[in-house]
Amino acid sequence: MEKIQMTTPLVEMDGDEMTRVLWQQIKNELLLPFIDLKTEYYDLGLPYREQTKDQVTIDSAEATKKYGVAVKCATITPNAQRVEEYKLSQMWKSPNGTIRAILDGTVFRAPIMVKGISPVVKTWKKPITIARHAYGDVYKSTEYRVPGPGKAELVFTGADGKEQFRQTIYDFECGGVLQGQYNKDTSIRSFARSCFQYAIDTRQDLWFATKDTISKKYDHTFKDIFQEIFDVEYKAKFDELGIEYFYTLIDDAVARVVRSQGGFIWACKNYDGDVMSDMVSTAFGSLAMMTSVLVSPDGKYEYEAAHGTVTRHYYKYLKGEETSTNPVATLFAWTGALRKRGELDGIQALVDFADKLEAATIATIEGGVMTKDLVGLWEGETPAKGVNSLDFLKAIRAKVEEG
Repeated sequence: MEKIQMTTPLVEMDGDEMTRVLWQQIKNELLLPFIDLKTEYYDLGLPYREQTKDQVTIDSAEATKKYGVAVKCATITPNAQRVEEYKLSQMWKSPNGTIRAILDGTVFRAPIMVKGISPVVKTWKKPITIARHAYGDVYKSTEYRVPGPGKAELVFTGADGKEQFRQTIYDFECGGVLQGQYNKDTSIRSFARSCFQYAIDTRQDLWFATKDTISKKYDHTFKDIFQEIFDVEYKAKFDELGIEYFYTLIDDAVARVVRSQGGFIWACKNYDGDVMSDMVSTAFGSLAMMTSVLVSPDGKYEYEAAHGTVTRHYYKYLKGEETSTNPVATLFAWTGALRKRGELDGIQALVDFADKLEAATIATIEGGVMTKDLVGLWEGETPAKGVNSLDFLKAIRAKVEEG
């Protein structure tokens, strides 16, 4: 079989621990035998981030802006224990957060559905995609542990040095906690445009939800910006495609989502998206069966798995023990990036190969061969056979080679 040729490279961001091992196995078994793979490689493994003082993360994001499509392996965001384990000079920031900020992107996460693994919510028949505004809010907040009685105030001083706003938050009669969070119109607008564009690209309805009845300035600003951009820039295209933009309160959205059949995009503010993406992925079956793509408003794409580096399996791997780590989300990061590269470059063979590889993966699981994390969820008629990661990838390759 002649290898599929690429014209423009993908930005390849390598990662950490068990997912780094799977990354190379996926390339060796399922990509390099079939594609003349062109990538611009960046090692985002924690040791090299330390060596470059995290400059490699910035460089990889800038390369994504240049080439338009990236694929990323899961990476460690260090805590105090990791600083000690890896002898780091500092607690480096999340690579995902750095890349999101540089690309000004929105994260879209959707489950990979297979027959034989049923969602916990029995009404769900189609994937639900969570769009998370990964900027600001509690993740960029300023916090203070109030030691005792006193007045807390919210103050805004203009660029000219003049105080423009002052309001008492609370007169504390005892100790407590205080938090100030923010967002920016520019980031909210980018979030809105990414969501509307992704809905058009995937031809799905878009839902958006906040709590504007309680948060009459903060959340209401999100609602107003979404509506304004939709009406001016996207309504005509939505009408043409027969898709809908729907706004409701976050608590009403939760009730509607649980009663729905799925098949739509649910846009959430940062904290809501963090929580709801894990809820949706778990209810559909497994975080290891969840795709994730970062989309910038100007059409740059970075594909990755929604899960972490699978540390527990990595320590077993280092001891020479066999592991059965689920590689599906990481594999689908590769197929997503290859498909988008093929679409942008007009290489239909690359698009078709990505489709074929995903179909072979799903067919392998539906045929009863899977990693051990899925065995306990299996409800199919064919008995489930739990295999190690490499044998699972080889089973997928056999399906691909069958044609």
